Amino acid sequence: MNKKRLFTKSVVAVAITMASQQALAAGFQLNAQSATGLGRAFAGDAVIADNASAMARNAAAMSLFDAPAISLGINAIDTDIEVKDATYTGPSTGFQPSSLDDQSVGDTSYAPNIYYIHPINEKWTVGAGIYSNFGTKTEFSSDYPANEYGGLTDVKSVNFALSASYRINHQWSVGGGLDVIYGSGKLQRSNEALGGELLDVDADGVGFGWNIGTVYELNEDNRFGLSYRYSPEIEVEGDMFYASSKTGNPDISGDKLKMPLPDMAEFSGFHKLNELFAVHYSVQWIGWSAFDQLDTTGGDTLNTYEWQDGWHYAIGGTYYLNNDWTLRAGYMYDTSAQDKKTSISVPDSDRQWFSTGFTYHLDSKSNIDFGVTYLVGKDVSVTEATENPNYTPGNPMMGPEYISSVSGTTRANAWLYGIQYSRSF
Repeated sequence: MNKKRLFTKSVVAVAITMASQQALAAGFQLNAQSATGLGRAFAGDAVIADNASAMARNAAAMSLFDAPAISLGINAIDTDIEVKDATYTGPSTGFQPSSLDDQSVGDTSYAPNIYYIHPINEKWTVGAGIYSNFGTKTEFSSDYPANEYGGLTDVKSVNFALSASYRINHQWSVGGGLDVIYGSGKLQRSNEALGGELLDVDADGVGFGWNIGTVYELNEDNRFGLSYRYSPEIEVEGDMFYASSKTGNPDISGDKLKMPLPDMAEFSGFHKLNELFAVHYSVQWIGWSAFDQLDTTGGDTLNTYEWQDGWHYAIGGTYYLNNDWTLRAGYMYDTSAQDKKTSISVPDSDRQWFSTGFTYHLDSKSNIDFGVTYLVGKDVSVTEATENPNYTPGNPMMGPEYISSVSGTTRANAWLYGIQYSRSF
C-alpha cells in the first residue's frame, strides 16, 4: 500500500471516530414531562402532586391522590443553537485555516405526554404514563465544510411507564415502577474531501429500566420527596454505515449500537406557607459519567468520553390567586455534562431556566395548565481536531499532524412551551 493511500485510509478512519463522538451529546436530556412542571422550572416536582404527571418524577407521589386522575398535554422545545466565528482546517482548505459561515442548527421538537393514576384502596395506587426523558436534534447545512463534526444528529426516546405506590402510614409512602424505553437515532456525517459518506445510522431499539421513590409528609402543608431512576443501556439496530469499521465492511447493519443512558436521582420539598402562597425546590443528579464510550456489538469503539455528572438546582413559588386561577414561577440552574470534550454538533453549557405558568380551573375537577420557559446558555469556545496517526515530525510524506480541525464559539438557548389538560374523577 503506497503512502498516499495509507494516509487517505487513515483520514477516513480517524475522522469517523471523531465524528461519532457527537452521536449522543450531553445536552440530550429533556425536561418536558408536563406543562405544570415547566411553569415552575420543575421545582418540587417529585412531591407536589398537583396532577397525574407527578408519577413521571416520583412514583410514591401517587399516594397523595384520593381519586382517579388523568393528565395529557404537549410541550414544544424551540432551540436556538448557533455555531459562530468558526474556522476549519482540512484537505479541502489545503490544510490552511478557513473561515466558515455562521450556522443556526437548532430545531423545534414536540414532546407529548399522557398519565393516568388510579387509587385501588387507601393503601395502594397504580398508574401508567407515556412521556420522554431524552431527545435532541441538530442539523448543519449539507455543504458545511466541517460536516465530519456537524452533519445530522436526531435522537428521540419514548418512555412507557407502569408504576405502583403504597402508603405505609399517614406520613410515609413508597413507590416504584417499570420503564419500557423506546429509543431511535439518525446520525449522518460526511466530507467529500475525506471520502464522502463517513457515517449514516438509522436505528432503533428497546430497553428496560426501573424507578423507586418515597414521600414523607411532615404535615398537610409540608412534605419531601426522593426518587431514583435507573436508565438502561439500549441496544439499537437498523441501517448502519460506518466507513472505518475494523472488519473492513462499512455496512455494519448486522451489529447493534450500544446507547448508555444516565441514571437520575431527585430530592424535592414543598411548603405551603399560608392559604395563598407555597414555595418548592428540587435538586436533581444526572449520572452522565456512565456514558463513557460508544460501542457496537461488533467490537467497534466509536469514541471514548470525558463527561461529568450533571446537576439541576431549582426553586419556585406557587400563588393560589382564587378558585379559578393558580399562578407559578421558577428558576433552575442546570450544569453542563460536557467538560474537556466539547462539540459543535450538540453544544452544551451551564444553563439558566426562567419559568412561569398558570392553571385555570374549568370546574372543581378539571383544569388547563400553561407553562413557558426561557433557557439561556453560555458562549463556549470549542475546538475539535482529528489526529493523523501516521504523523511523524520532520516527515512531510506522512501528512500533517491533524487531518482536520474546527474551532469556534457555540451558544444554545431555547424557548419551551407547554399546555396540559387534567381531570380527576
